[in-house]
Order: sequence, then C-alpha cells, then structure tokens
Amino acid sequence: MIDLHTAATPNGWKVSIALEELGLPYEVHPVNLTEMEQKTPELLARNPNGRIPVIVDREAGGLTVFESGAILIYLAEKTGRLLPADTAGRMAALQWLMFQMGGVGPMMGQANVFFRYFPEKIQPAIDRYQNECRRLFEVLDTRLAQAEYLAGDYSIADIANWAWVRTHKWSGVSIDGLPNLKRWIDALYARPACLRGIKVPEVLVDAGDGPDKDEKTARELNKMVQR
Repeated sequence: MIDLHTAATPNGWKVSIALEELGLPYEVHPVNLTEMEQKTPELLARNPNGRIPVIVDREAGGLTVFESGAILIYLAEKTGRLLPADTAGRMAALQWLMFQMGGVGPMMGQANVFFRYFPEKIQPAIDRYQNECRRLFEVLDTRLAQAEYLAGDYSIADIANWAWVRTHKWSGVSIDGLPNLKRWIDALYARPACLRGIKVPEVLVDAGDGPDKDEKTARELNKMVQR
C-alpha cells in the first residue's frame, strides 16, 4: 500500500494518474494548501521543501519519496512499466519528463501566479510567462508530429506533461494552431486512468475546463503564493 499525500494540482495529479495507470493500491491523504497543511511538521519531515505530492511506500519499509518527477520514476521502476527498459527509450522518456519539470511546470506556474492569482496585473510579467508557455507548447507540438506519444510509447513523460498542459486555459494560453498537441491532449482524456487520476483528491477547481470555474479558489491561492 502506498500513502499519497496530495492536493488537486497538476503536480499532484501526475502521481495519482500514474498510480491509477499502474493499478497500485494507495490511500489518499488530502493536503489543504490554502490552510498551509504542507508546512506542518509531519509533512516537512517527509518533504523538507514543504510541497506536495509525497508518497510513503509501506511495502518498501516506509520509503518516502518527494518531488513529483522522482515519484514517477520510482513508481515506473517499481513496476517495470511506463518507462522503457532500453537505453534510448528510457532517455527519451526522461528527457521529456525533465522538459516538464524544468520548463512546462515552472513556466505555467508563473503564468498562473501573474495572470490568475496576484490581485495586481503586471502585464509584462503576464506576457513573459504566457509567451514562454506557448513556445514550450510549440516544442511539444513539433515532437508530437513525429510520434504518437512523447517518448514513442505512452510513458511517465506523457503523464507529467499532460497533467499541466491540459490546464492551459487557466494559464491564459491558447493551443490554437497546435493540432498535434490537441490530438495528444484528447487521447489522454480518453484514458480512464487519466480521468480517475485528475479527480484525486476532490477537485476544488478543474482548471482543465476553463479559466473562470472558481474565482474564490483563485483568491485563496493568491493568499497561499504570497506566504
């Protein structure tokens, strides 16, 4: 059994999707980010950075893993799935996973902060991060013109990128003119495990459905990002 400490965010969804895809038994421990529960002594003991998600693998003697990308690699290696065994395939998957960890996630996160959460609208900052998100989406679209999935076969790289890219409307970034990216987004929406994963835990605001689902949540998150 795996204990999953998580919240309804793209980084949290990455892990819940992977757990659903792999069919691993897990128990959800929701973390209320607006109440700063990720900063409690209990969670800080598991992740010194005070972020979600965190897993504790009871079958591995209570092994704790934090950082969503590291968790995805751990789960893939634990099961021998969602990460190619051959060197070239493995490197392809890890490259696109790092692309999300170092690019898509941070840039969309900053776009969210300046476009959605801060009460004052700083247009140069909004433009900077939205434009960079669009550029990264174009990189993904180019890759997906060459292959059905980012690493050729479906992998943790697709899970990681999709969990973020599907929320592009919340970041105020269009995917118009990116047919390969849209095809891929729709293909993952058609996977039952992906749909189950994005419902873990209870969703406060499903940013994948549009930019204005719950402005109250945006105001609460504004408080969080300023702490």
